[in-house]
Amino acid sequence: MDNVPEAPGMMPSPALAVAAAAMNAVGAGDRAQWLACFAPDAVVHDPVGGSPLDPEGKGLHGRPALELFWDMAVAPHKVAFEIGAMHPAGDEVAVVASVTTRLNTGIEVRYDGVFTYRVNQAGLISSLKAYWDLQPMLAALNGPGSV
Repeated sequence: MDNVPEAPGMMPSPALAVAAAAMNAVGAGDRAQWLACFAPDAVVHDPVGGSPLDPEGKGLHGRPALELFWDMAVAPHKVAFEIGAMHPAGDEVAVVASVTTRLNTGIEVRYDGVFTYRVNQAGLISSLKAYWDLQPMLAALNGPGSV
């Protein structure tokens, strides 16, 4: 995903702009740029419902948790977004996308998801909720017969 343009005639959307910037940063492997998209008190649910980094499913809260998320879940792999649609509304945007993750083992995992971003008054992400099925990713990470 590179420089997602806004649709012609669409009102400028801070949520759409920062969501695109965050996804571009993930694709580029740019930790500093990705973190710069988030408010200091941001909450990330990726995926919604919990994960090994968020076993209680309450979300990852604040900069240290986002840094850990990047270091453990993003940095070791190559992630690419294929955007199907972006639906901005007020201070939020919902993004429908297919994601391809090439694990550091060389295995490729592809999944579809819906990603909702909410921005604060400063135009920074205050909430990210990622709706996707974690099980295929865990199976790929843990090897055959897992999950």
